[in-house]
Amino acid sequence: MTTQHAELGPLIAVIGCDGSGKSTVSEDVLAWASRFGPAAAAHLGKQAGTVGRALERWPLIGAWLGRVIKRKTDSTRAQRDKKAPGLLTALVLSVFALRAARRFRRMMALRRQGLIIVTDRYPQLDVPGSYDGTGLSVTASGNAIVRWLARRERANHERMTSYRPDLVLRLNVDLDTACARKPDHRRELLAEKIAATPLLKFNGASIVDIDGTQPLDAVLAAARAAVTQVLTAQGYAEPKH
Repeated sequence: MTTQHAELGPLIAVIGCDGSGKSTVSEDVLAWASRFGPAAAAHLGKQAGTVGRALERWPLIGAWLGRVIKRKTDSTRAQRDKKAPGLLTALVLSVFALRAARRFRRMMALRRQGLIIVTDRYPQLDVPGSYDGTGLSVTASGNAIVRWLARRERANHERMTSYRPDLVLRLNVDLDTACARKPDHRRELLAEKIAATPLLKFNGASIVDIDGTQPLDAVLAAARAAVTQVLTAQGYAEPKH
């Protein structure tokens, strides 16, 4: 850890495909980490899908807005690194990226207070267009404004990913399990995330792989053991049972 990042509370990131159990594991890890000291949670995903599904419930214009967001984000996944998306698509993606960056800044403020932080998701640069990576390609040709938005998004991601987690809990599941747990998600998009999961390195962070298809008790036990090892190595006293 560089001097710039030295006076920060520990950061534990929980990542994995939708349906891998991130939310459940994150909540349990937060409760477990709180036994060592003051802790807080943060969600660092862009949440485009969640927002889109929520907007669909709005009266009158909700269904239309939900379709627009879904269409814009899906079209960008399909064409990334080939050509720049249209301006409206880029603006939609930029709004979600800015929301995620704002949550990251709030999380960092808590780290500077010395809190143990547990995050659901974490920004990365290993797989563009997926897993909270950059949504706009800086190498694609196209509109000058879109290229500027892409460069800005890339710079924000470089800044965020310079803060390497102390521990990444990577939850792994197979496609059938993910689809069974998330029937409202598209199978091809879940397959894309599952394929990308082992490619995520998070700037050389310490990564512990956990089989998310195990019984929940086994998954939580593995996560707790990894958290305990990291926190005790940093001088936190292991709580008495």
